[in-house]
Amino acid sequence: MSVAQLEKEKEMGSNVINPSDPSSYGCQILLENTTLELVKDSSFPNDAYLIWYDVEGETRMDLCRTSKRVNLFDLYYDKYGPGSVKKIDFGYGRTNPKLWGYKSSDKKKRK
Repeated sequence: MSVAQLEKEKEMGSNVINPSDPSSYGCQILLENTTLELVKDSSFPNDAYLIWYDVEGETRMDLCRTSKRVNLFDLYYDKYGPGSVKKIDFGYGRTNPKLWGYKSSDKKKRK
């Protein structure tokens, strides 16, 4: 589908899934084409998954957040084709997903 067709489908209210947009699958890519040393950081949320996949004979690894593994599989299957997904495993994060990325607000001083 072309970009014009995707936009036309969106205007009509159709649920179009775009393989280049992870949010249409309910996923968020935190680290792309990364190493195992970088993903072992415990400050990542505990709902993040590691996914190993092949692209042109090269094995890559990403760290992604999603509510269901099947959404993650669908994203990479549609993006890279059949046989590309090798393994999906839990990440090393220990932070509550509600608190991950939270920044406390500046409180005003009381008089």
